[in-house]
Amino acid sequence: MFYSHSRIGLFLGLSSSLLALAQECTLQFDSRIDADLAAVDFNDPNDIFNNQFVLGQGLVFSQALRLLPAAAGSLFDIEGGLEPVQVLISDDSIFNDQVAFRRAELIPASNDGTDASTQGVKTLHFSVLKDLQRPLNLSHEYQLVFLESADFSTNQFVLKTGTILGQNTADPDTLQLFGNLNDGQLLFSTPFLPGVFHNFAILLDFDASTTQVFFSTANDDLLQVTDVLQNDLSGQGQFHFGVLKKPVNSAGDITQNGDQPDGIDEGIIFGGIFQEDSADGCISLTANVE
Repeated sequence: MFYSHSRIGLFLGLSSSLLALAQECTLQFDSRIDADLAAVDFNDPNDIFNNQFVLGQGLVFSQALRLLPAAAGSLFDIEGGLEPVQVLISDDSIFNDQVAFRRAELIPASNDGTDASTQGVKTLHFSVLKDLQRPLNLSHEYQLVFLESADFSTNQFVLKTGTILGQNTADPDTLQLFGNLNDGQLLFSTPFLPGVFHNFAILLDFDASTTQVFFSTANDDLLQVTDVLQNDLSGQGQFHFGVLKKPVNSAGDITQNGDQPDGIDEGIIFGGIFQEDSADGCISLTANVE
């Protein structure tokens, strides 16, 4: 069973006494960007994002991302004067000879595939905003955020938009959060609105293999929008934030076969990327420090 945005506020789930009203939880990683950084800083090793993956062959990250003014920040950026990041794809965004894909993705620097971010109970935070200057081509399927297992065999969850391959997509201008791709469960969906950040907190219990979703738009506090749902989270792996554009008219190996248009100039804007340790039930619902 999945839940749409219209179901916000109908679930009780975790006791409210365990939910942090502000950012008070222990962080596993913090990939929010200080205002004194520039895009060129991500070409070299740094403690925010992996400087090698994922982008087109021969490119560096200063060619695949732009940092935006702190005033344009998301829910968990504004108070700290932190900058959102624009992730871009072009015709050159061909990673690892996957000629039918166009990809540019950010991976947290400490997330090596076997680290503690995919152990215990964690809450992954991120915000996503349409890039109105570089719109997506919604006749294609896009993966925007996903956890890819360490053996590359599945995604334990994935946020998609556009026309989902193999499905009858009623409205491609929708954010759809799926559970493990081996099961195909749709956990939550919401319209992908222009001009506002869409804020997610995904509670991942790697011991119990469950997932729960919290969501809001703009600067509103996060609200619980699903129950605790069974979802296979085994396999550890790495979190990806960016644009993975799949082809149309594909057959066989989707990474090698299918059509992409020429002149691609598309992007998505991210903010507030961090992960909390929620073993004690702590989840930040608002950025306000009390």
